[in-house]
Amino acid sequence: MPLVVNTPVEKMTEPYPRRWWGLLVLCLSLLIVVMANTSLIVAAPDMTKDLGLSSSDLQWVIDGYTVPYAALMLVLGSIGDKYSRRGALILGLLIFASGSVMGGLVDDAHLVIVARAIMGVGAAVVMPATLSLLVAIFPKGERAKAITVWSATSGLAIAAGPLAAGWLLESHAWGSAFLMNVPLAIVGIAGALLLVPPSKAKEMGAIDYVGGLLSIVTVGSLVYATIEGPHFGWGTGPIVAAVVAVVGLAAFVAWELNHPHPMLDVRKFRERPFSGSMLAVLFFFFGTFGAIYYSTQFLQFVLGYNALETGVRLLPLAGAVFLGAAVTGRVAPKLGVRVVVGTGMAIGTVGVALLTQIESGSTYTAFLASLLLLGFAIGLSVAPATDTIMDSFPESRLGVGGGANDTALELGGSLGIAILGSLLATSYKDKLTDLVGGHLPAAAMDTAKDSVGGGLAVAEQVAKTPTGGPQQAEVLVDAVHESFAHAIAHTSLFGAIILAAGTLIVIAVLPGRKHTHKQRPAEQTAPEADRDEESAVQ
Repeated sequence: MPLVVNTPVEKMTEPYPRRWWGLLVLCLSLLIVVMANTSLIVAAPDMTKDLGLSSSDLQWVIDGYTVPYAALMLVLGSIGDKYSRRGALILGLLIFASGSVMGGLVDDAHLVIVARAIMGVGAAVVMPATLSLLVAIFPKGERAKAITVWSATSGLAIAAGPLAAGWLLESHAWGSAFLMNVPLAIVGIAGALLLVPPSKAKEMGAIDYVGGLLSIVTVGSLVYATIEGPHFGWGTGPIVAAVVAVVGLAAFVAWELNHPHPMLDVRKFRERPFSGSMLAVLFFFFGTFGAIYYSTQFLQFVLGYNALETGVRLLPLAGAVFLGAAVTGRVAPKLGVRVVVGTGMAIGTVGVALLTQIESGSTYTAFLASLLLLGFAIGLSVAPATDTIMDSFPESRLGVGGGANDTALELGGSLGIAILGSLLATSYKDKLTDLVGGHLPAAAMDTAKDSVGGGLAVAEQVAKTPTGGPQQAEVLVDAVHESFAHAIAHTSLFGAIILAAGTLIVIAVLPGRKHTHKQRPAEQTAPEADRDEESAVQ
């Protein structure tokens, strides 16, 4: 008798019996790809010293992962729907592990960026596959709870990445931050083969590859322009990319409106639950990812925590995520998506706003309340929004639904880190110029203004020079700390305003509970609707 795991989930007459074990595999896979976004934050100082990274190099070591990750999810989610969701998960983990091995072994900045891009391609296959498989194997009555666990895992990864990388960096080189992904990916592949059933869409039809290509061009160009322009100036490259993104978006919308089987039916944005939830994910991760990004830098560069100590101090955020997830599981069915998501975004706004009080003498406790509020907000609001997005898609488009949700998440995070990071850098540079401008040689001043790490490096050099000494170095260190604290407070005010505006927009767009009764997507055929109704009864 064949193992139940080898029976396609679509052919099962009862819910898949190992679905909670399967969820563990999906969450492990999700954990790996999200950790890859956060673990290198604590490894960045070692990488900069060892590889001699410029500010641009370091930015692209981090964001070389982000561009393919954000650009490819929609298309690769659709391909997974068509051919095999479990196969996509396994293939994505293999690609991700290959990129991790390369990143851990090479010693050239450009090759590290290539390795990160390969990892990003793998992540773009894995991320939508985890969500589409989750929706496929869980009956409707259990799906919200499973998505809550899935969402909480992404919050856990925010703290787990720096913690795991920090522990390894205590006794190993920065390459260990890459290589730690490999055993986890192997476990994920084995678990997928043993515990996750095969799944693919029925009667899906041909894939809209033209729409897929337009989505890749649009999202990829937008992310590139967002990363490159604010940080390194709006030269020819970022401007061209921004124009391509605008033209690509217009072409994508026009093509999808006239295609009989579009990659993503843009008419879906007329549906308030879907569009409101997509905006919620986008705005929310804009604010939270940006705030966590520069808070981590303060812990390392100003408070002097090493990689492991920084990871440990992010653990309260992970605990708060699970608390928020437990609360949302109880209150979301009673209060509805608008109340829960809006409340979560409001709490997140307060968390970001608290960072406006940061000063050069602030300690870790000044960040603790913000981390707890941001974590609780993630746990409270992400799962209901994701559940609403996935409920907007029929069985034949679950991978596209996962890709849409994950693109909004990754795009929001990328915009937050890029835009808030750019504002942070500008504010730091201006404040440092006011404090020490004219007191340093031009070359040293340029290095000091480049980043807080650069400023501290210049202070170390000043301490060793005959004309400087420890006292002059201490003055510069104090100026760098004051400038960075000022930059965080200024940037957090801007981030809180954007997140507050986003909260109001989302509350206005999302319908009230009495208007959110579930309707089948209009694109479904009658047989597909029948199959979905059967799964809801199971």
